[in-house]
Amino acid sequence: MPHTKGYRAHTRDMFSQPFRCNGVTKLSTYLTTYKVGDYVDIKANASQQKGMPYKHYHGRTGIIFNVTKRAVGLRVNKLVNGKIMSKMLHIRVEHVRPSKCRDELIRRVKENEAIKASKPAEKVNLKRQAVQPRESYVYVPQAEGAEMICPIAFSDLL
Repeated sequence: MPHTKGYRAHTRDMFSQPFRCNGVTKLSTYLTTYKVGDYVDIKANASQQKGMPYKHYHGRTGIIFNVTKRAVGLRVNKLVNGKIMSKMLHIRVEHVRPSKCRDELIRRVKENEAIKASKPAEKVNLKRQAVQPRESYVYVPQAEGAEMICPIAFSDLL
């Protein structure tokens, strides 16, 4: 058989639904509100063929630049011949989901603002710090009450 290079080639596992998640698309997929500037993850839903993105964009994160009746316009970066190009796609809402990539940043910003508000007079270092090595210590065994444990010598019982 010749090697197939079709539009959906090599997507058997990529587009398959997880176990026990087949069937009709949930209503929450259609009722999710998307706004311009939101980050979304592209995950193609094989049960809806219309408005499906090309397989290269499956698993990528994009920023919404346009919202239409049934779809959203996304701006996604793509590496082409060593250059990063900004691609603009319109994808139906069944194939996108809100991204969690900015949750940690937003949480950290709120924490930092609360710290700054609680200590307005002094300068506080709010930068993230790498995990430091543990503090050094000296182990001093206790001489009193220390019990020596050693194995019993082997003895042939026959």
